[in-house]
Amino acid sequence: MVLDHAATKPHEELARHLAERLDGVNVLIRERMASEHAPRIPEVTAHLVEAGGKRLRPMLTLASADLCGYSGAYDVHLAATVEFIHTATLLHDDVVDESQQRRGRPTANLLWDNKSSVLVGDYLFARAFQLMVETGSLRVLDILSNAAATIAEGEVLQLSAARNLATDEAVYLQVVRGKTAALFSAATEVGGVIADQSEDKIRALFEYGDALGIAFQIADDLLDYQGDSASTGKNVGDDFRERKLTLPVIKAVAGASQEERAFWQRTIEKGDQRDGDLEEALEILARHDALERTRADAMAWTEKSKSAMAKLPEHDVRRMLLDLADYVVARLA
Repeated sequence: MVLDHAATKPHEELARHLAERLDGVNVLIRERMASEHAPRIPEVTAHLVEAGGKRLRPMLTLASADLCGYSGAYDVHLAATVEFIHTATLLHDDVVDESQQRRGRPTANLLWDNKSSVLVGDYLFARAFQLMVETGSLRVLDILSNAAATIAEGEVLQLSAARNLATDEAVYLQVVRGKTAALFSAATEVGGVIADQSEDKIRALFEYGDALGIAFQIADDLLDYQGDSASTGKNVGDDFRERKLTLPVIKAVAGASQEERAFWQRTIEKGDQRDGDLEEALEILARHDALERTRADAMAWTEKSKSAMAKLPEHDVRRMLLDLADYVVARLA
């Protein structure tokens, strides 16, 4: 399928379909990010939550519940939970990565400080767990608490793997499954659980979210080397400057000559970066066809996500989720 970039984007169509439920999520988020005694909490949270993000993860929860015929109120609770977990991880990530820009705006740690970002992130995690408990479902609590632990584990693994040239594609996938796909798959899985669906359908929703999250992260890593900073909110080469060993570089390192390996050791492992290094990195990536091979991987994971969704019944939302999977790689065109 080829998507027309001028046409309505799948996540926008999904947002329109879920508009009433998303309004409920936004109201609940604003209520729960309030703090009577610490006004900095809503200040920091609002800076990120209201920065114009797509609300993709909470939409996945609402969409999954809708696809499964859920008519209760707790899909909104779970969608807000997912967004709080996501926002908390972003606050923490920006401190760890010493980032200065997110979604085209200064990061919270830059506007306030690292302490505020870490502590407000902790507050949002606590709020997320309160929302989980309110659903009364131990299985939901199990899924989302496991996702939170897996995200943290993936981030810690990335600390040791991101600047180590010995990191291979298997370790990269483990990191991505932790830091990105875990929340995607939890977001879709709990939609099926709260709707009391069969295990086969719940498993299909999990598989869709898992593969979609992997494709999404691979695409993001690729866009860092060939994307448009106006649309991505990042400067081209940010991952290189931050010495992150993402999939395009891993592929290039695997087939590197002695001279190329020395370049990666200097720039990624040792952090000795000089004028012209990004351009040289792009030349090496092109020499090994690393960007195109990375794009092929993203497309393969997209196909896996679509295969999982095909196991679910015909529904307008199912079509939207299939289109969303296509869009993840269509933005790489």
